[in-house]
Amino acid sequence: MKTVIRFLFMCVMLLGFSAVAQTQQEVWVIGIKGGIGPATSDYVTREISEAQNNNAAMIILQVDTPGGLDTSMRQIIQAITVSPVPIATWVGPAGSRAASAGTYILLASHIATMADGTNLGAATPVSIGGGKAGSNPLSGSDEDKPTDTSDNPQNKQSNSEEKQNSAENDNEPTAATNSSAMESKVINDAVAYIESLAKLHNRNPEWAIKAVREAASIDAQTALKENVIDFIAQNREQVIVKANGRMVKLNGVETPIELTNVSFIEREQDWRFKLLSVLTNPNVAYILMLIGMYGLLLEFYSPGVGLPGVLGGICFVLAMYSLQMLPISYAGLALIILGVMLMVAEAFSPSFGILGLGGIASFALGSVMLMDTDLPGYQIAAPLIIGFTVVSALFFFVIIAMLVKSRKRPVTTGINTLIGQQATVMYVDNEAGKYHVFVEGEMWQATSTGVFHKGDKVIVTGVRGLWLEIDP
Repeated sequence: MKTVIRFLFMCVMLLGFSAVAQTQQEVWVIGIKGGIGPATSDYVTREISEAQNNNAAMIILQVDTPGGLDTSMRQIIQAITVSPVPIATWVGPAGSRAASAGTYILLASHIATMADGTNLGAATPVSIGGGKAGSNPLSGSDEDKPTDTSDNPQNKQSNSEEKQNSAENDNEPTAATNSSAMESKVINDAVAYIESLAKLHNRNPEWAIKAVREAASIDAQTALKENVIDFIAQNREQVIVKANGRMVKLNGVETPIELTNVSFIEREQDWRFKLLSVLTNPNVAYILMLIGMYGLLLEFYSPGVGLPGVLGGICFVLAMYSLQMLPISYAGLALIILGVMLMVAEAFSPSFGILGLGGIASFALGSVMLMDTDLPGYQIAAPLIIGFTVVSALFFFVIIAMLVKSRKRPVTTGINTLIGQQATVMYVDNEAGKYHVFVEGEMWQATSTGVFHKGDKVIVTGVRGLWLEIDP
């Protein structure tokens, strides 16, 4: 009887634990750390979609970023705004920041929260005048922010269009260059975008505009007072506690957040994210491109080897995949390719430095211009550019020196090498002045104005067609 009671008790306990486990609500924690680029946007958007498919109760984006690329930021924001699962962006722990692109993501989230000792802001676009729409990156650095001459600092209206119109009546010059016109377009686009994100969840649009136009940055306590964030949370548990019961707008529908029995699901960065992080590093893409070009050129000029062509082809394809995700300047890419072609032409058709010097200059300029952004995290390292330029120049100039030196050497192959060689007369026809001589292991016909006998030693003095000219 006791055995039966114990068995029933164990069954009840197991059913109770099972019921508790079944009612647990999953909260996915997705980390955004470092610069926001193609790898980050791909990872975050995939994780948000996966959380939706697994019926997660909530998503927490744990942010610590200095900024990133505009296109990558917008992809993340689009995934947030259409998500049926509430997304809370938490800037934490203490010491973290949501600068530039991170500010946009924070304002776009259903719940915006920060830990004490964190900051956000400095959302001014810093790469002005890029060739492609949407390719301008955002950076948290104030050092590179452009001066907005179109903004009237006395005007505190929230509507960005009214601000622009009021600036036209200011005393500043209104005739702008193409660069300043592009700057105004990018600034105004960023202002309209961040303002719309702030209004989406009833946050402070005036401060959001200030973060773009004046690169303003504030701490967590000030952000709470200014109605930029919803509350302050020191950890993820506090985020859940303070978010519980709040009303958020999911795809335009007011929805309450109801979190009771929560389990945190820490999402690890997968192999795809790590691979894209490496490939989208501008320095790696630059090295892959050059290895690819040199490998293919070596294979074209020495066909049949195989390894340079295979390795070069793989590296070149990977480089093109990387570059199409990065904000590159096609003028810079064209200059690099032109520089390599000129240096190759110098090696195979020496012009005594003209093509080589032009190739080096083109290669160096193209390398500097390749990344169409001022964001520090997406620049090619100067030592890498200098190193590749110097190595390429030395390589091709060594080839040129060897070719020039070989030109000055006496001929060592061909029929002309017989001139000056000693020969032995083997057949004599003195009347006709014709002879057969043996030289360098071969029998040759020869002519001469002298008289010789069989076995005489003679010197080859010239070559005329297939006849040698000989003298005693």
